[in-house]
Amino acid sequence: MKSPKTVILALGSNLGDRLGYMQLALEKIHQNIGWILEVSKIYETPAWGFNGNSFFNACVSVSTRLDAQQVLAEILNIENELGRERNNTGTYLNRTIDLDIILFAEEVIEQENLQVPHPGIANRSFVLKPLNDIAPKEKHPVLKKTFSELLGDTSDTSQISVASEKLQKPEMNFHFPACNYIAVEGNIGAGKTSFSTMVSEDFNAKLILERFKDNPFLPKFYEDKDRYAFSLEMSFLADRYQQLSDDLAQYDLFKDFVISDYDVFKSLIFAKITLHEDEYSLYHKLFHLMYKELVKPELYIYLYQNTDRLLENIKKRGRDYEQNIQPEYLIDINKSYLNFIKSQSNMKVQVIDISGLDFVSNRKDYLWLLQEIDKAVN
Repeated sequence: MKSPKTVILALGSNLGDRLGYMQLALEKIHQNIGWILEVSKIYETPAWGFNGNSFFNACVSVSTRLDAQQVLAEILNIENELGRERNNTGTYLNRTIDLDIILFAEEVIEQENLQVPHPGIANRSFVLKPLNDIAPKEKHPVLKKTFSELLGDTSDTSQISVASEKLQKPEMNFHFPACNYIAVEGNIGAGKTSFSTMVSEDFNAKLILERFKDNPFLPKFYEDKDRYAFSLEMSFLADRYQQLSDDLAQYDLFKDFVISDYDVFKSLIFAKITLHEDEYSLYHKLFHLMYKELVKPELYIYLYQNTDRLLENIKKRGRDYEQNIQPEYLIDINKSYLNFIKSQSNMKVQVIDISGLDFVSNRKDYLWLLQEIDKAVN
C-alpha cells in the first residue's frame, strides 16, 4: 500500500457554466483521486494559444495514493464525463473543463503521455498566479526556484484578474474521528492493517500495529498446530498485553486519536479455536486477569470479508507460512468473532461487510467505509 503524495492540479474552463464545471471537477477529484488540501482563487484570463472565450483558471493541491499515471487516467475520465471535446489536429478548442498535472510531489517525469513538472509553468501567469496562492514557497523541481520567484520572473504579461466566484472545498460528509480510541478487527487477510494505516495517515492518528511478524511460533504453528498452539497463543497474549499497555500509556486518550489494527480480545477468540479444552481453561483465567487492566476501545470495528476474498488476499500478500491456511479455519475464526460481538453489551461495536470492496485501490470504497463508521459513531 502506497503512502500519500501531494499532486497539484490545474483546472480551467471557458465553455458554458465555467464555475459549475470546475466545481463538479473538484468533487470528482475528491471522490476518485484524493483529499483536497488547498484551493486557489479563481482567475479570469484570456484564451491562451487560440482565439476563444475567456477562461476561469485555478489550482488545487491533492493528497493521493495514486501514482502519476493513475492520476492522469482519472483526470482524463473526469474531463470526458464533463463533456470535454478533443480533435486530432493538435489545435486548442473551447472546453468545458481542462485538467492538468502541474506537480507530482518532487518527481520529474518524462514520458510520452506525461511530463511533470508541466513544461509550461514558468511562462504562464494563469498557472503561476493560482500556484502562488497555494504553494508560494514550494520549489520547481527542475528550475529550483519558488513559484513566487517564478511569478516575479515570468515574461507572460497577459491581462489576468481575480474572479469574484470561488471554488468550495468538498465536504467530508463525516466527522471522523468522533472517538479517541478505535480498534479495527477482522479475519486473517481482511484488510484491518491497511485500513488502520490509511486512517492514521489521513487523520493524523496515533497508530498501533500488531507485532505478529516478530512471533517465532507463528510459522511453526501453521506447520504443527497441536504442538505449537499453546505456545503461540501465550506469546501473542503476552506481547499484545505489553504492547497495548506501553503504547496506550504514551497517549492522552482525552486528546489524542488512537487507532489499532487489533484488540487484545482476539487472543481469547483464537485460543478458543486452537487450544484443547484444558489448555483453554487455563488460558481463559490468565487472559481475564490481564484484560481487566487494559484500556478498552471506544469503538470496535469488525471488517467482515467472505472466505473466498480472504483466501485471495492471503495469497496476494504472499506470506509463506499463511499459504496453507484452510477455508474451514477462516470460517471458524469468523464465527468466533461474530459470537464474541453478539455477547458485547458494554462496547460500541460495528460490523461492516466489505466483501465486495477494495478500499485500498478504490477511493470510493474507502470513502464509503468511512461514512459507514461515521453512522455508527454519530
